[in-house]
Amino acid sequence: MTSALKALPNIHRACVISACRGQASHPRSMSLWEHGLHLFRSAVGVVLPAPMLRRALVLKTDGCPKLVVKDRAFPVRRNVYLVGFGKAVLEMAAVAEEILGDHLIQGVVSVPHGIQACLQQAGMEEMFLKPHSRIQVIEGAKHNLPDREALRAASMIRELAEGLTADDLLLVLISGGGSALLPAPTPPILLEEKEKVTKLLASRGATIQELNTIRKALSLLKGGGLARAAYPAQVLSLILSDVIGNPVDIIASGPTVYSSPCVQGCLQIMKKYNLMSTLPRSVETVLSSSVSDPSGPKDYSHVYNVVIGSNSLALEEAKHQAEDLGYWTLILSAGVCGEVSRVAKLYSQLIQFVCLSTAGLGEGPLRDQVRGDLLKLAAELEIPGLNLVDSLKALQGLESERSVCLLAGGETTVQLQGNGKGGRNQELALQVALELHRAKATGAGYVLGKCEVLFLSGGTDGQDGPTEAAGAFSSQELVDKAAQEGLDVEMFLSNNDSYTFFSKFRNGHHLLLTGLTGTNVMDIQAILIRARDR
Repeated sequence: MTSALKALPNIHRACVISACRGQASHPRSMSLWEHGLHLFRSAVGVVLPAPMLRRALVLKTDGCPKLVVKDRAFPVRRNVYLVGFGKAVLEMAAVAEEILGDHLIQGVVSVPHGIQACLQQAGMEEMFLKPHSRIQVIEGAKHNLPDREALRAASMIRELAEGLTADDLLLVLISGGGSALLPAPTPPILLEEKEKVTKLLASRGATIQELNTIRKALSLLKGGGLARAAYPAQVLSLILSDVIGNPVDIIASGPTVYSSPCVQGCLQIMKKYNLMSTLPRSVETVLSSSVSDPSGPKDYSHVYNVVIGSNSLALEEAKHQAEDLGYWTLILSAGVCGEVSRVAKLYSQLIQFVCLSTAGLGEGPLRDQVRGDLLKLAAELEIPGLNLVDSLKALQGLESERSVCLLAGGETTVQLQGNGKGGRNQELALQVALELHRAKATGAGYVLGKCEVLFLSGGTDGQDGPTEAAGAFSSQELVDKAAQEGLDVEMFLSNNDSYTFFSKFRNGHHLLLTGLTGTNVMDIQAILIRARDR
């Protein structure tokens, strides 16, 4: 299988394809596929953990040593303990230990299964902790699912936190994937029972906010539990956000953010997705209990939470790189959400609108119809940060045959109806291809044929669902070309089998295969459109 961007983890050493710097080819002679790879590579490169942590965390040794983060200073005197959980935490921990030196006493981090082997294979030994490190690394949560190793790591983290005193400082490193890597079910709930509930919710299209509400209610450490365990120690939490809008109470289910128990809210979520009759008895016991708030602080004044990286930062870097390649570029939103098929329809209609505008057909009934459909769908999706009226106005005024790049980020959801293998990014790419194929049979078909179009969707962590791919590429020709290979796109989509499709189609050439990247700020989508050569 061809590996698209397999060397991506080396981006901090060689962060761009040389041709994209103009060293080998003019941008016009490069394919949209090459441009898409370059933009994704650049977006991920700017949110790698090491540079972000070094910007955020400074040890000042003049006078009394202190750690400085933004406007806060924390005195240190060999009294620092470290815990972490998430897909980007390994390198964050390595850099933190380098900064802290002898002030660090002990640490435990929970990281994804296989990440060290993956990084070693990619030649990224600098992401590893040094020999004789004071930080213990535990790998778990294979395929993003909590397991016994992640449970062991969470138990060790809890034990470390509970042993701290008022003289200690707990440095907490959090990134995407932290929820799966910090499972601590409230007794009598078993790990398997908690996972049954979250899997059922996810399969029925529950949002990340809803999933985290349930996770917090069923956990000892989420929803502020870790901060409670560490009290009265000071807690400094550095967060790499993988959630739309960067709400610290949602990222990794908010282990250092106070959350009041809301049994009624949890029950409403269960009823919404018709799960009340399938709940394990232990979950019913915890959710229906009317215990008072856990003991510990209520104001959490001993905690300082700081977001040090996000999807918006990645999108801004991709925009800069796209403009360097000559594209007129627009960031649509860093908060794209909603069911994949609906988001795919939005992207397909945007592509049609751009093709109409760049073909000099920015006025007329066809354009008005596409515009009306777009505005209606956007209103239904309610995507945070998406100002479609202004975006369409800007696109409508583009000069003829101008190359266009539309960027977006966020996290969509998939309504499971089959038992295939895939992820939201691969399914989104395949759905966009199908929508564009259908559009070719409409009045917009003529202008679509006049444009080259590439759609790319990829997870910045390098793992899309329980697959080895980060995402996939697609175009308006994909459905027809797949049919020539005997592959029925609609059949694969009906079985949620996007990974199998892309693995078979063109020998996997349209898969985005990066390996684990060491970071995670949700997903990146790029739409590249340019006029075909006459």
